[in-house]
Amino acid sequence: MTIVKDKQYYKFCFYGFLKNLRFFEAFFILYLKQNGLSYTEIGSLYALREIVTNLSEVPTGIFADTFGRKKALVLSFVAYIFSFVLFYTANSYHWFLTAFLLYGLADAFRSGTHKAMIMDYLKLKTWSRQKIAYYGYTRSCSQRGSALSALIAGLIIFLTNNYRLIFLLSVLPYVLNLFLIWSYPNQLDRSVRQKHTSIKTGLRNLIKALKSPTVWRIVHSAAVFTAYQKAVKDYIQPVMKQLAMALPVLLTLNKTDKIGLLIGVMYFVLYILTSKASRLSGILVKKINDAPYTTLIFGFVAGTLGGLFYDRRLWGLSLLFFALIYIIESLRKPVLTGYLSDNVPNEILASVLSAQSLYRTLLTSILAIMFGFLTDQLGLGMALVWTGIILLVLTFLIKKHPFSNSHK
Repeated sequence: MTIVKDKQYYKFCFYGFLKNLRFFEAFFILYLKQNGLSYTEIGSLYALREIVTNLSEVPTGIFADTFGRKKALVLSFVAYIFSFVLFYTANSYHWFLTAFLLYGLADAFRSGTHKAMIMDYLKLKTWSRQKIAYYGYTRSCSQRGSALSALIAGLIIFLTNNYRLIFLLSVLPYVLNLFLIWSYPNQLDRSVRQKHTSIKTGLRNLIKALKSPTVWRIVHSAAVFTAYQKAVKDYIQPVMKQLAMALPVLLTLNKTDKIGLLIGVMYFVLYILTSKASRLSGILVKKINDAPYTTLIFGFVAGTLGGLFYDRRLWGLSLLFFALIYIIESLRKPVLTGYLSDNVPNEILASVLSAQSLYRTLLTSILAIMFGFLTDQLGLGMALVWTGIILLVLTFLIKKHPFSNSHK
């Protein structure tokens, strides 16, 4: 399918690219461990961030649909910037907690809002049939941003040995994104079918949409795997660290320089792969029957095998299967967003996506605490194994309802 690449398409792409220039992400867990936090404390911080996001998701989604999506995104990026500054200066659990809480609030204002703007733009242009491929392409730019971010972060650690500096440098792309968002056409501030509405009306329409069993199946399938990926994704860093130390390269460098440089390279390769995967999502939905369910099972199996290989100290195989969690999430996200857009009116899409994020953050907070605790008690490998097994069993126990595929 041919994607029309007009000026707004490149703005959508550049937004995602800048958003993912979070130079700290490749070293987040390592940085927190360096500051003396246990895995249980790290898990609790992740969970508290998700709880804040959870409590704010629906109100911020309704705010975006009612008062303007551009305003919601601007507020989101202001909160992100303040959280980055706090991460730069934090030296105790309580300061990290404050930074995580701001980060969670920023996530709530952002989640679903930009995707809703993309879907509305496609409807405005009568390009809705392209939604999965179009979103897949724009999301691939986000993954390229993550790839470049990891490479730059690795070089910064190599040159400075300063983990804190990468938080401060992350402020610049977020300031640029503030101006980019404000340059979006005003017609994208609200749905093309919505001019003025009240919070009460928005809430009533949201409840009506969520009563649909089809919508709930889509919401669940999207939320449960994203929650799993968010809860475990940063634990790939200890896997990368072990592999970096074991590789017989860069032997003349000290340990910190070698780890920093190799982790940056590993993340760069990983995000290049997720960028490619996102572009293939439009093909995936045409080739695989019931792609959401099939990829869900494969994702949990990948995590379980990654944990098993980690426990056996097979670092390369562990990293390979851990990376599959990222790749499968990139394949799934455009597909599930397209399915949801097919079944939800565009004027409340940001609200429904926020409700989906609320459900996801609830699951993420539970999984983050459980996974952090299991890691402290059993080790990272067995924590991954047991988490994957539990989710696989629950997925099989829940009756499978195939998704209708209007994109074939």
